[in-house]
Amino acid sequence: MKVREDAIREAVRIIRAGGLIAYPTETYYGLGVDPGNRTALTRLFALKGRQEAKPVLVLVGDREQIGQLAAFIPQPYGPIMDRFWPGPVTLIFPARPGTAELLTGRTGTVGIRQSPHPCAARLLARLRAPLTATSANRSGEPPACTAEEIRSVFGHQVDLILDDGPTPGQRPSTLVGLEKGRLVCLRQGAVPFVRILAGCH
Repeated sequence: MKVREDAIREAVRIIRAGGLIAYPTETYYGLGVDPGNRTALTRLFALKGRQEAKPVLVLVGDREQIGQLAAFIPQPYGPIMDRFWPGPVTLIFPARPGTAELLTGRTGTVGIRQSPHPCAARLLARLRAPLTATSANRSGEPPACTAEEIRSVFGHQVDLILDDGPTPGQRPSTLVGLEKGRLVCLRQGAVPFVRILAGCH
């Protein structure tokens, strides 16, 4: 199943207007809002029932978009992005000053990855800006892998669902950060951390 171009355009219009969409990624369906729109972020947290201290991950369409949210790219991340992006590896970057606290969970950091999913990639390319990618579920519940699951949980509370069939599910993205300049695994996921470390040498 392939999402039509007019649906992608409508999703971009909704996001830019401060709306909330659901879309497929290489792991689960995600909920997408403009990460720079505090009103949209507040709606996202309310919809999920998410604690404000929990940060929200973001997708970018290319590396140039990283600078819209991150203060800089730590040197150890270069080889990881070269080898595992686009892919299910989320990197924790120092956030730019002024980045919404709801996005960072007051951590001063922001989690970013580039998705290889064709629909997500098309959406990000047309949007030309980062997009939240928190899983499409109520907090504490299993992430949605189909549009039907999203509809059953949220009904009409999501402005648009880009239905591209089932997503792989199984495991979320692997979460990688830095502590004292060393790479650390913050969440084991679809790509084993040992493989990430091996790919950096």
